[in-house]
Amino acid sequence: MNQEILEGELVEETEATGAGLIEGDLDELSLLSRERDDFKEMARRLQADFENYRKRVSRQEDEATSRAISEFVSKLLPSLDALDIAKEHLNPKSINSQESLALIKIGDLLHETLEKSGLESIKGLGELFDPNIHDAISRTENNEDESLPTVDKVLRTGYSWNGNVIRPAMVSVKG
Repeated sequence: MNQEILEGELVEETEATGAGLIEGDLDELSLLSRERDDFKEMARRLQADFENYRKRVSRQEDEATSRAISEFVSKLLPSLDALDIAKEHLNPKSINSQESLALIKIGDLLHETLEKSGLESIKGLGELFDPNIHDAISRTENNEDESLPTVDKVLRTGYSWNGNVIRPAMVSVKG
């Protein structure tokens, strides 16, 4: 009988130990599962942060490139102005008509190339004055009853590059 009691106690003890081990294993499995889920979430956030970083850097590179090109084009504007002035004052019947035509062609080609790349001249003569794109250097009174100032004369052409004003038009305003 002693042996039966001992075997019964041993079986009960073994079952209790086995149940304890299973509960311990389940707790550990649950803990590992939570850690795995936390790592997955951290990886997703890190991947999203990296993607946002990549997009921001790309956008900053595009902006820097656009700024550099805009600055370069701004430096070319005095040359465009000189070519435009020369074109206005050239006499086609002059002795150097071939040279005059070459100069006109060069100016037209430069204008055309820059316009294809995004340079636009700012509208002026007869337009309503807009301080965002016009720089008024003189004003004359209008005898008519118009209250809105309009551009009377363009003294220097203004330009925008891809929609951004790089140089306002220098104008005289009437009204």
